Amino acid sequence: MSAPLGWSNGRVRFLLAAALLLAGCTAAVDEDQPLNFVVIMADDLGYGDLSTYGGWIDTPNLDRMASEGLKFTDFHSNGAVCSPTRAALLTGRYQQRAGVPIVIFAPEHLPTHVDGLQDVEWTFAEALHEAGYATAIFGKWHLGYYPPYNPIRHGFAEFKGYVSGNVDFFSHVDGAGRFDWWHGAEQSDERGYVTTLINQHAVRFIEERGGEPFCLYLAHEAPHFPYQGPDDDPAGFRKAGGFSGRQELSDEQLRQKYYEMVAEMDRGVGAVLDTLNRLGIAERTLVLFFSDNGATPDGSNGALRGHKGSVWEGGHRVPAIAWRPGAIQAGSQTDQLAATMDIWPTIAELAGIEAKPDRPLDGVSMVQALQGSSVERGPVFWSFMDGLAMRDGNWKLVTGEDGDEQPKLFDLAADLAEQTDLAGREPGRTATMLQQAREWLQAVEASATAQPSTSR
Repeated sequence: MSAPLGWSNGRVRFLLAAALLLAGCTAAVDEDQPLNFVVIMADDLGYGDLSTYGGWIDTPNLDRMASEGLKFTDFHSNGAVCSPTRAALLTGRYQQRAGVPIVIFAPEHLPTHVDGLQDVEWTFAEALHEAGYATAIFGKWHLGYYPPYNPIRHGFAEFKGYVSGNVDFFSHVDGAGRFDWWHGAEQSDERGYVTTLINQHAVRFIEERGGEPFCLYLAHEAPHFPYQGPDDDPAGFRKAGGFSGRQELSDEQLRQKYYEMVAEMDRGVGAVLDTLNRLGIAERTLVLFFSDNGATPDGSNGALRGHKGSVWEGGHRVPAIAWRPGAIQAGSQTDQLAATMDIWPTIAELAGIEAKPDRPLDGVSMVQALQGSSVERGPVFWSFMDGLAMRDGNWKLVTGEDGDEQPKLFDLAADLAEQTDLAGREPGRTATMLQQAREWLQAVEASATAQPSTSR
């Protein structure tokens, strides 16, 4: 097994990657410094939510990030729900291989027998930490409730946030009624609105680095339920029935709170960009923004079919933006097919780190896409509950959704809304893709990392 490169060898590989990335760019960048990485993930943000995607929420800082960077129009979350996508992000592998094909529930709600991200998985945070990077995660973890699955066990030297799927934005109590806010492995009674805390810790962490290379993962809760704006009464939601109860909101009130939640997250994105510029490190920092899955019916997926929890486009096609002044052409856009699992290999190429041979990556590097070129890749697959989907170029196969086992075929180049089923016209293509999808699912399930609960 070849270990991740040490600092001296890693710097050589960094310089080679940086030279490729900067080819054709006019801005001068200090090539003697490793790249920094900021990975920002929204929670349940839809393809039709952000103003830069023609959506209904004014997000000036994400608009600015897109106008100064690269906007993806064909970026997809690996999962249709929270935990699977996060597992794919951190490992660069299909979440099924990592043993996290479904949502990880609280310990008292474990009929699914998924405990968390196992130690054998090799995260980009672990690889970067070994290469001399400062690493931190602020916000949502959702890859294991038990202490062995804490982020500090997976390469993050600093963790401030919660381990569950969502918490009350003010009290930090989760859906099972437990207090869930941590500083590392210890619970902390840190007061404040979750999104604001994430934003504040992000700025503080960047300011404290003093030239040290870093990787920062900001895992926002917004705009996930419960719908609470930063100026709401901190006790209001709990008075309305408790965290597990329904919110007594009209459609108009819910929409307003959703808007406020995204706006507060957007302000944090602006604070991060401003901090990088103020410290003079923007040109050697790659910032990536995307969502963990599509929106629920409370948000907007634009013209896409379906919502969170489905393998229709609305379940996994999400907004995504890359920003690095001087290295990414400002105001550019790409229709490159990309997925959450591609973040790991992209970081690997730019930082000169390697995956472990026994944990080969399923994702592919998007460095060429950041440069304005296309990236060749094979088929991409999705599976959640009974739904199974596959992309091969612009062709998409869907089966098992809405209780319908009949395979459906769509040409997304002409039918992004997945309205015209072409399976009858393309029986050969449909049969081939269906077989490939089933073989893929069988292969990833057979190679899945075992969960302790499954052997009890």
